[in-house]
Amino acid sequence: MAEHDPSRGEEGGSKPGTAPRHDPEELPAEIREAVPDYDDEYLDRVSDRLLYSYDLETDYAVQGERFGLYAEMRMRNQKQFLHPALSYADHETKEYLFARRVQTPTVEELERLVDLGHAVADERVEGDEQHYGTDVTFVVVGDRLPAEVADFVDGFRDRTLLKFGYYGHYEVNLIVVAPETESIVASEAADIADAFRLWEPVEEPDEGFLSRFAKRFWR
Repeated sequence: MAEHDPSRGEEGGSKPGTAPRHDPEELPAEIREAVPDYDDEYLDRVSDRLLYSYDLETDYAVQGERFGLYAEMRMRNQKQFLHPALSYADHETKEYLFARRVQTPTVEELERLVDLGHAVADERVEGDEQHYGTDVTFVVVGDRLPAEVADFVDGFRDRTLLKFGYYGHYEVNLIVVAPETESIVASEAADIADAFRLWEPVEEPDEGFLSRFAKRFWR
């Protein structure tokens, strides 16, 4: 069931402690047309933060599981010698993000999602010399954040090397958020968690998001 968000009134205002929503009219038409409408108010606002870097879908199914929000990002890093046609050291990073709402998150559900993450990776990750890393990220939105769930997610990390790292790696990430209580917990490598922290404004960094994202993979 979608939560009511008073910040999405007709005047576009925001309640205290909630970051303001982007005015859709400020976005290029091609971006507005490509972003789906979400029945869930919270996920709809999260999509505002993802639309610049991710391709978005709604009501997405994978391996028999359904998710209210699906996002996909692909980024290629390459070096050039004098001319773009003379490129070398091409590396590709990807992220597949799946988010859905539940009543109360459980450790059992998260364990099932981790298994699903490995199944998604087996199906989609093509290990080769150009593949550097793929993130498979699951976000569970609940009415509260149980202590045992927070303990399970905090410090969680699941990285799999492909051919001893020669073909890169993939990583399964977990995020659990309870918007009503402004609570969130994310696994160690889930950098996208800030997009789901709607009660805080997105800080204006000195460098772009993609640059910071790339540094995570290349540090």
